[in-house]
Amino acid sequence: MHLLHQRGPLHDLPDTPEAYDAVLADVVEQALARITPEGNLEHPHADDDIGDTSLGITSLLALAWQRSKDPRLPEAVRRSLAFHLRERVYTDDNPGYPNLKARNSGLPYARYTLEAGAHPIGDWPSTVWALLQAVNVLDAANGLVDDAQRAELLRTAHGYWRWLTEATFFNPQEAGNQAIGCVVGGLMLARHLPPQEGEAVRSRAITLYVDEIRAHRVRDRGALLPPEHGGAYDNNYGPISLSFLAQAHRVSGEEIFAEDGDALARYIDARLTNGGFDNGGPRYSEQHSGFESVLGLRYFSHRIGSDLGRYRGDTRWGRHAVKADGGVDGHFAWMLVWQIQDTTPWHRTPSASAVRHQLRAGTVSVAFDDRMTPSLVEAGGTYYLPAAANRQHGFGPVTDGFLLCRPMGEVRVRDIRADALTAKLVTKPVVGRDHVLRHVRSLYVTDGTGLWMTVAVERLDGTPYLLAGLPYAKDDGDRVRRTAQAEVTSAGGLRLTHPGAEGPDHFDARSDTTQQQAAFALAADPRGYGNPDEGWRHLITSTALEADPAPGGPDGLHVFAVRYGPGGPFEPVFSLGEDGLTVRTEAFTAVIGDTAGDAHGEPELTLHA
Repeated sequence: MHLLHQRGPLHDLPDTPEAYDAVLADVVEQALARITPEGNLEHPHADDDIGDTSLGITSLLALAWQRSKDPRLPEAVRRSLAFHLRERVYTDDNPGYPNLKARNSGLPYARYTLEAGAHPIGDWPSTVWALLQAVNVLDAANGLVDDAQRAELLRTAHGYWRWLTEATFFNPQEAGNQAIGCVVGGLMLARHLPPQEGEAVRSRAITLYVDEIRAHRVRDRGALLPPEHGGAYDNNYGPISLSFLAQAHRVSGEEIFAEDGDALARYIDARLTNGGFDNGGPRYSEQHSGFESVLGLRYFSHRIGSDLGRYRGDTRWGRHAVKADGGVDGHFAWMLVWQIQDTTPWHRTPSASAVRHQLRAGTVSVAFDDRMTPSLVEAGGTYYLPAAANRQHGFGPVTDGFLLCRPMGEVRVRDIRADALTAKLVTKPVVGRDHVLRHVRSLYVTDGTGLWMTVAVERLDGTPYLLAGLPYAKDDGDRVRRTAQAEVTSAGGLRLTHPGAEGPDHFDARSDTTQQQAAFALAADPRGYGNPDEGWRHLITSTALEADPAPGGPDGLHVFAVRYGPGGPFEPVFSLGEDGLTVRTEAFTAVIGDTAGDAHGEPELTLHA
């Protein structure tokens, strides 16, 4: 089976002016065929997330008119704008909405669903989305709509802003993408207001960003990130936040948005595989966005000098939102408007800089979590997640059911490049059930095709093994398919094991259940509300690669050695000398210094092809 939402790299989507004109031309024909006598442009099957959708199509028609001067469009823009202002602007409080600070304010807002009280919790983001659609129409209004209609739209947009920032609690869903989107709406609205009012709105927008978003950033993997649904980064919404930061910088020129966007972009770059697959998030761990992320990934790929567009987007939404029948939907249409207006080119080559939380070369990558344990391994087109054993998740030595990967002190990292090799040495102090402090030294070496992982630790009791990953997915052209197979070789014995028990807290990679589905099944709340990262942490066991110690290891040490990806015989040799542990494989010789490190305690490593 294929993963549903991770499809082609977003930088493969054509982004020439001609390509975008073709997209808009298709939207125009669909919209003109759909528009009702009342001016409604909503998809006939639209239900939830509906409050901004007709206005979103209106904004695309306005942009198309700017570029083509199609004489059919002014009337369609005016009629559909009138429909939104007449039928989709609400001023009576929605029954049951829990986030009001002022009841019966009379300020306008948009509804997530049209029926009163049906799903009021979504009204805050829907009003953000309606504000963004409105300011895009205002940007294109000159010569297209009359002064009276423009003035009414401006009053409505200003009312949306006031409802979001005065009548309700700001960012009630604790969703960074929604909050930054609201800030962008304020920045764009300010340009259409009289100078004094405009400056007040602009100042308020920046203050909200600083005090309500930036002050609450969450640290992960050394980066400070906008909070997203109770976590630091979400595979669906994180790149969308990046798009909002790009637009905030474009329209305001404020460096704070560029700086925070650079930090988020570098974080995404460090966790994203070469093939564009990624996994993890507090709202959607596996779902990827599509056109909504193009602006941010493209804008910041250029700023940080790396190929962020390798992100595998949901290319069914590669240009705009669509319904099940393929028909255009106006939801998030502003993202298409902005990416057409922005001419920043994609940066298409990897960064050459070493990054603490990533090893990357050729078609191989390892992303590391906060503890410098691999969170995702990519080699030979296959993706390995951390396996679970006895409720413990990660990569590392296991003895007596205890996984030695959680640090009890400072984790040291050494990056090195030699010849055609790229390597990272991670030294981690750990404590097992016997309360003995040991040092786990993990060496990762790649030639861009294969990955060699060597793990050394002071000798362990019992029959230890290396927990070496959960084979989960594999590249398949412009799709990613599930797998339970691995192209892995071990110096010692190697087993691919599967859970002996059944139930939602045991994940068998041979099943047709995805990681995200399994994570939601373990979360406290259902899909769309629950935290899949939190749910996944309840996993007891999973499919796992288990590697025995290498034979003939030095006295006093257990050494584990595995190779991910294609290759011939694998018979590494290990020796212990004055300089440290020497590792000889068919591809390289490495010397890992002793656990004391150099004069500053930093790990020492030499490497030769």
